[in-house]
Amino acid sequence: MQLPNQLKNPPFLQRIQWVADPVGYMESAAQQYPDLFTARIIGFGNNIVFVNHPQGLQELLTNDRKKFLAVGKENKLLQPLLGDYSIVMLDGDRHRKRRQLVMPSFHGDRMRAYGQLIRDLTEKLLNQLPTNQIFSARNTTQEISLQVILQTVFGVYEGERCEQLKQQLKLMGDLFRSPLTSSFLFFPALQKDLGAWSPWGKFLRDQQKLDQLLYAEIAERRQKADPERIDILSLLMSATDEAGNQMTDKELRDELITLLVAGYETTATAMAWGLYWIHQTPEVRAKLLQEIDNLGDDPDPMSIFRLPYLTAVCNETLRIRPVAMLTFPRVVQEPVELIGYSLQPNTVVVGCMFLTHQREDLYPEHQQFKPERFLERQFSPYEFIPFGGGVRRCLGEALAVFEMKIVLATILSRYQLALADNKPEVARRRGLTLAPANGVKMVITGKRARQESQLSMAST
Repeated sequence: MQLPNQLKNPPFLQRIQWVADPVGYMESAAQQYPDLFTARIIGFGNNIVFVNHPQGLQELLTNDRKKFLAVGKENKLLQPLLGDYSIVMLDGDRHRKRRQLVMPSFHGDRMRAYGQLIRDLTEKLLNQLPTNQIFSARNTTQEISLQVILQTVFGVYEGERCEQLKQQLKLMGDLFRSPLTSSFLFFPALQKDLGAWSPWGKFLRDQQKLDQLLYAEIAERRQKADPERIDILSLLMSATDEAGNQMTDKELRDELITLLVAGYETTATAMAWGLYWIHQTPEVRAKLLQEIDNLGDDPDPMSIFRLPYLTAVCNETLRIRPVAMLTFPRVVQEPVELIGYSLQPNTVVVGCMFLTHQREDLYPEHQQFKPERFLERQFSPYEFIPFGGGVRRCLGEALAVFEMKIVLATILSRYQLALADNKPEVARRRGLTLAPANGVKMVITGKRARQESQLSMAST
């Protein structure tokens, strides 16, 4: 089968490049073929078409069922982590119904209720950090995000089991924190249990401990059903299919793992990138602080959420450093043309969100952090696409953006921070995502007293 714009490097070398340096791999490919290219990275001899042109993305993501089908089995890289019954692995009606079940938990009044929780958690964790000592911003945002997702999914963020869950989730997330350890996801031959000392053996044992905690929570909830609870686990446990059957323990486990892992790692990274870019560009920080200060001393979380410049800053952060690089794969169902290129059935196609956000025709001076571009122009869902699109669009988008805004506004308005050094923070593979290689090293130089400073100025 002839595929368009095939990269010339041997498949095995391409795969190593993709794992070790995904940014370099994508940028090099786009220099040769700016809109669409065929890579050989998923398996030995397997081909996958990358498209980043907005028109191509629109065709790919709006013809989900007829021409391009989102097939769960194409996400097989994630199966060892998420299991067989995760929403990511489901197809067709099963995927649609699971999505309809979970979606309300991340929208509306239920999401707004987390505003004060997010602010309180942020202040509590920042207050624990010593002044004038270097800390990792990503570790801090990871702790915030983890506690928020535990509250969202389980309705708890305190207690012994909660602490154990936090510990096991961190261990699992940290296993894939570098390109080297991430290679275990991309090379199945490395997935060998050689004992607790081996990387994959440690992963399996950490996963088993996490499973024990999840199954214990499920069993306890089944014994003590509480119809008043509104967390996601309670909603999933009370749901039934057309035959009146509830989800099995295994189905619940896989869905919980998906929500926990996908829900906190990605948001933590996005917030860390936000802190980096805001403090890397002083004029952005000054403008943002002025907007936040105009809300007063104790603004309502929804007022923060609606701030236009804060929205632009978050959008520009997600544009210049999208956490996820690719959409979920689609499989061609019938002979089609995609932006002028012929594709045959069974061809696997992904949207390359990273390269779309680097297009100079969409984002002039694309390597510059310029939030104003989102105030000057409205971008389509196929030009700005940090959360994917179509039937596989990220379920937690609304909560992630809400959390990102509240956390950044809280930190900026309450604390004086500075980057620990002038070294540029580069993007490095962390599992299937792009994270800051050095974790964004920062220092707290003091607390920020907006009201006191205004009163002082008024009295002089």
